[in-house]
Amino acid sequence: MNPELIDQLSGQLGPNGLPYTIPIHPNLVHLTLGLFIVAIAFDVVGVLFPLERPVFKLLAIPAARSNFFDVGWYNMLASAIVTFFTVAAGFYEIMLAQPAATGASAWGLEAMETMLWHGVGGVVLLAMIVGMTVWRGFQRFAWRKDRAQQVQWSYLIVGLLIFGIMFIHGTLGAQLAAEFGVHNTADMLLQEGQDPNALLR
Repeated sequence: MNPELIDQLSGQLGPNGLPYTIPIHPNLVHLTLGLFIVAIAFDVVGVLFPLERPVFKLLAIPAARSNFFDVGWYNMLASAIVTFFTVAAGFYEIMLAQPAATGASAWGLEAMETMLWHGVGGVVLLAMIVGMTVWRGFQRFAWRKDRAQQVQWSYLIVGLLIFGIMFIHGTLGAQLAAEFGVHNTADMLLQEGQDPNALLR
């Protein structure tokens, strides 16, 4: 972002470099992750339901296979919707970021490289999640709507591969905050010579 514009906005920005107290992007990231993970997990439980049925009976849990697939579908749909807001908030907050000009992350990347990879990765993950939602929708409403097993094994395997991509992508985001101090209130206050503990008093 333009340094002059940041200087003009500096009076409006909080100690974390944002116009609000708590960064929005990390919170939405965890909502996206939770919804996606629950979607795949419940579809896995639905696929493995014939093996689990005796356990549900033993525990007196009234479970229907279709209910697991319902949870999987609605969580995947919600994940796709939330991820649009997650990426939008991420790009807004990255435009206001002023990372350290020197140093490298544990992966050997500088701050701007880390932000670039994190931004590109966010768009790629958005496309993947939307693609998974469309794929899941076709399975639910067209290809497998009359089958007891509503999802394909290939869908679940791709979902598990996306978990790995999410881990790499999330690590880049964590490095921005922890190693470069991007929108990290304590780090920014320390750079200004202030005591972060003063906020707690």
